Amino acid sequence: MENRKSTLKNSMGRKTNIRWIVAAMMWAAIAINYIDRTVLSTGATHISKEFSLSSGEMGILMSAFFWSYALLQIPAGWVADRIGQKKTLGFAVGWWSIMTAVTGLAVGFKSLLGFRVALGAGEAGAYPSNAGITSKWFPKKERATVSGLFDSGSKFGGAIAMPLIAWLIVTFDWKLTFAFIGLLGVIWTIIWLLFFKETPAEHKGVNKLELDYINQDNNENVKAENVDSKSSIKWYQLLKYKNIWAMCIGFFMINYNSYFFITWLPTYLVKERGMSLLKMGFAASLPLLCAMVAEIIAGWLSDKVYSKKLLSLTATRKVFLIVGLLMASCIGVAAFTKSPALAVALLCIAKSGNTVAASQVWALPGDVAPKNMTSVVAGMQNTVSNMGGVVGPIITGFIVGATGSFVPALLFSAVLIVIAIFNYLFLLGKVERIEVQ
Repeated sequence: MENRKSTLKNSMGRKTNIRWIVAAMMWAAIAINYIDRTVLSTGATHISKEFSLSSGEMGILMSAFFWSYALLQIPAGWVADRIGQKKTLGFAVGWWSIMTAVTGLAVGFKSLLGFRVALGAGEAGAYPSNAGITSKWFPKKERATVSGLFDSGSKFGGAIAMPLIAWLIVTFDWKLTFAFIGLLGVIWTIIWLLFFKETPAEHKGVNKLELDYINQDNNENVKAENVDSKSSIKWYQLLKYKNIWAMCIGFFMINYNSYFFITWLPTYLVKERGMSLLKMGFAASLPLLCAMVAEIIAGWLSDKVYSKKLLSLTATRKVFLIVGLLMASCIGVAAFTKSPALAVALLCIAKSGNTVAASQVWALPGDVAPKNMTSVVAGMQNTVSNMGGVVGPIITGFIVGATGSFVPALLFSAVLIVIAIFNYLFLLGKVERIEVQ
């Protein structure tokens, strides 16, 4: 066998690595995704002042993005599985980038609300498409690494957005800032449509060694996803499986906690911790930068643990989920510290914990989805999870408005994290592919 492999390698040269270029583009799409959705929260103090908006109204605006984003996750996943992730992701990035660019034309609360809903409609296609691409372009032993990598783009996007957007707003104004940021996605869309192919087999840059490597541990049902698009069952029939419920419930709790960092964190640092806009931009970026590094490491490390058979797939996913969530509970501790520096440090740990868990969350659809349903399962999981994005900013806004403090809002987030820990411990069962008879 070794001689055969050696002969094959010598006859074909080295294995290509086109899949990692694809992974880099998936990462860039998510980074742009989060840069675009963060503009409003970074400029919240300027926008609310210009249009005389209350904390409650700003909470609604921050939430409005998630109304359409959450509602369209399953349809976006279905479309991606049916017509392909290339078209779906390309259209999604192009649409939301245009919506970002024109948000500067808003004249008040209602028009801002409309642009935010339209933005969410476009961004709904990102994560379901990336989950589907991961199942087609990467072997099982690399999926947590890739999931952690592309999801880390959200932290980079949010981190770079805070200081960059703060600088753009100070240098120009918030309206021109939306236009500048929207241009990034338009450029990405053009490159994506020219470079990406639906499957590795279709890409001229992928040689046989890389193709065999991608398919090495996939069963025939997984390979069949590259040649047909027929779903195994109706999407709603997935609801009879306990693991689907566990994935959805757990991710809801994680996202409620996580979205504080891209909606209310800038306001928290300015109003509760007394930071200037530019200082806030730097401080708000730190949790996201730490989280980006933590997620990449967690995804890579979990794949190493699994590939070396130190733990089963189920144990690997659960261990990294629980460790990450224990770190995320630090958001409750941050509420009580008097030191702004210590508060930011604890928030860095909390956000990093969210992403350690997220590296496993985004690998789960590829682990459990039936044939040709990875994007649908990812869409279902993300639909429920982003209800946390819908209610989180609103609840936080009204808690702060009612109490005059962020302390109870942060404590409530910590309680939800504890619930998530029990969910993944006891409701999530064996992590394996759902076989439909």
